[in-house]
Amino acid sequence: MGLFSRKHGSRHANGDQHNQNNGDVRLPANTKRANGNPAQNATFPNVPLPKAPDPNLDPAGYLRSIYAVRERSRLVLDKAKRNQLRHFTVDMSKFADTANYVVAIIKRDYDPDYSSIPPHGRWQHFEVGGRPRVDQLMATWPSAVDNMERTRRLIDLFLVSVLLDAGAGTKWQYKSKESGKVYKRSEGLAVASLEMFKIGLFSSRPDLTCQVDSGGLKKLTTEKMAKGLQVTVDNPIDGLEGRTNLLIRLGDALLNQHIFGPEARPGNMLDYLLSHPSTEVAAVPIVPLPTLWTTLMDGLSAIWPATRTQVDGIPLGDAWPCGSMPSHPTHPWENIVPFHKLTQWMTYSLMVPMQKLANVHFVGTELLTGLPEYRNGGLLVDTGLLTLKPEDAKRGLEQYQMNATRQGQPSVEVVPLFTADDDVIVEWRALTVGFLDMLLDEVNLLLGLRGAGKLTLAQMLEAGTWKGGREIAEESSLYEGWESPGPPAWDGPEPIDATTWNLRFAVELEALTAPSSSPLQEKRRASAANVAEVLQRTRISSSSGAPMSAHPLRAHPVQTGVERSMSGSFYSAQTNAGRVASSRG
Repeated sequence: MGLFSRKHGSRHANGDQHNQNNGDVRLPANTKRANGNPAQNATFPNVPLPKAPDPNLDPAGYLRSIYAVRERSRLVLDKAKRNQLRHFTVDMSKFADTANYVVAIIKRDYDPDYSSIPPHGRWQHFEVGGRPRVDQLMATWPSAVDNMERTRRLIDLFLVSVLLDAGAGTKWQYKSKESGKVYKRSEGLAVASLEMFKIGLFSSRPDLTCQVDSGGLKKLTTEKMAKGLQVTVDNPIDGLEGRTNLLIRLGDALLNQHIFGPEARPGNMLDYLLSHPSTEVAAVPIVPLPTLWTTLMDGLSAIWPATRTQVDGIPLGDAWPCGSMPSHPTHPWENIVPFHKLTQWMTYSLMVPMQKLANVHFVGTELLTGLPEYRNGGLLVDTGLLTLKPEDAKRGLEQYQMNATRQGQPSVEVVPLFTADDDVIVEWRALTVGFLDMLLDEVNLLLGLRGAGKLTLAQMLEAGTWKGGREIAEESSLYEGWESPGPPAWDGPEPIDATTWNLRFAVELEALTAPSSSPLQEKRRASAANVAEVLQRTRISSSSGAPMSAHPLRAHPVQTGVERSMSGSFYSAQTNAGRVASSRG
């Protein structure tokens, strides 16, 4: 497979491959735990990026490319700036409130060391509660397992974990077998997938438990997955069968030896990328982002539903017609907006171990967009920037009432309900992509960051909008009397004060009155006060004149119809229209 191809060496008796002298590129022996790329201070040659496919010649190729996501969403954003959308009213006077809220969250948790903010990715979910589980996992591997093989193993783990990372429902939780702590949502799925990985559930080789391969995935059953995820009648998870079938289909996709090698492992894509003709070899390997993107889009195309939007008979994946887009009688592709949310989440996540351990430098990462999911999108609604128009709110509430009559469907919070392909949801997601770009510029300006010191989009997602979207939903719930999910479980030392929980408004206010015992506590209380002030100001001055929690489509921690439409539980979402393919992919 070229200069960086993997040569298969001997196996130790303990099952770990000895590949110190297997022809892999030489890397530092010590693995450092860091937030950024170890090669970030190196000087790199100019590596040109490939051009986007011409939509007039290859519309399907264009809409499947990463280039199309931002370009198509920008057309919807342009209409939003003129308040000419079909489904949402836009109050640009609230944009400053949204930016100030994000800045307050970032300052509270990272001021003044903004360079320490990690990029958005699955790695952080594994560390829920302050426990460095990935580092602890790698510490159990013999020193003979070099950084290249460590990277392969983490790619194995991260890819499966990302595919399992979709809405689990409001009732499911996971109790760690190692710590006894209980986790929910994305973090719960991360810990569960890690512990299943460690016992070899995804491997076909009993002597090599910490890997994922085609044989192991194709032996999965719903019963095995239910046991691994601790699913019972009293602890149900949404889409158990769909999750299982998705991993089985991944097993089929891994049979592509050109990308995944004879072992049929996700981690072997590292060797494919390093030997790719577009990869430059300098002080470190330099991989164009579109090369990784195409590898994931083409290599995993078999796992996505073929029933989604198509052009010229080619399924596009997470791409949908949008009424706010231009239409052309002979170019029907022009009204389609692609998002490819799950592939982007996978790209963000897989880059991290390749950067940290294999010193891979990716060029063109700015092509990735903000993720159009309910936390980021809900933030825009909760701060009053977007308000659902009355006729759509009425239609969504009628659909909610119909859905609430179905057995087992949630009826806790009354919110408008739409299917994943509804024009309301598609427009909302396109706006999320566009406004996240605008927020990045404004957030860097408000933080006073310039040049190389600016936050990347991945850093703002991690420290600001994704976290802020979750928190503002929890904060809003208190004003309506809803039960909050409470603080996340904590595996490490006790936090210095309540603000380190990054919790809801009430906890932040409580922290303001805590006795001062250190400059750090005083700083955190000041930051918490800033968050509370911005939140209260935004709530009082919402565009409808009502409390912010009254906004339709509010992103609430209770996973109701709109949240599932936005996050797009890939496996399927139960709605009044029946089980529908979701928007996550």
